[in-house]
Amino acid sequence: MTKIVIADDHRVVRSGLRMLLDREEDFEVVAEAGDVADARRYVRAHRPDVLVLDLNMPGDPSLPAIPVFREESPATRVVVLTMQEDPAFAREALQAGASGYVLKEAADEELVQAVRAAASGGTYLNPALGARIAAAPAVPAGPPDDLTEREVEILRLIALGHTNSEIAGLLYLSVRTVESHRAHIQQKIRLTSRAELVHYALEHGLVAV
Repeated sequence: MTKIVIADDHRVVRSGLRMLLDREEDFEVVAEAGDVADARRYVRAHRPDVLVLDLNMPGDPSLPAIPVFREESPATRVVVLTMQEDPAFAREALQAGASGYVLKEAADEELVQAVRAAASGGTYLNPALGARIAAAPAVPAGPPDDLTEREVEILRLIALGHTNSEIAGLLYLSVRTVESHRAHIQQKIRLTSRAELVHYALEHGLVAV
């Protein structure tokens, strides 16, 4: 049996996912979590083969937690289930250690396939996102304009539409620290408006189109 933990903050969504997965004779949903903290507790308790993880839940952010899940339960593979269609999120999730990236709108067709691939040691990526990632320009070898790696990370999140508060949560920083980094970025590249920052990030390949 493939043991599965589902992590999503919407009870109705979890129920639907459980019904979808329980239809498979070799699948067993052993727990449901409503946030990252609960998911970590259930993963440690059950050591599932696969964790189906929503990317946007209240509390601790999901994306930075993926390496934590992999460290705390190395045998557990992570399949991200999300509404985020931006290839940058898919790329970041896979780089963080996820074995699958499925869009919620395609869950009925793709989730079972993704869980099977992950459980067998493979990787599953939504086909449309895979094509967009393949077509995206390569990221430059080094940060432009003497930006630090942290500044590049924050600039990319700004370009993806995140607020200073959201960036602080994603990177485990204070809002004041994020504001300070943002000021340094604007000073280095001599651009101030969000539209200019987005254009700069796209021009330098820091986010995928």
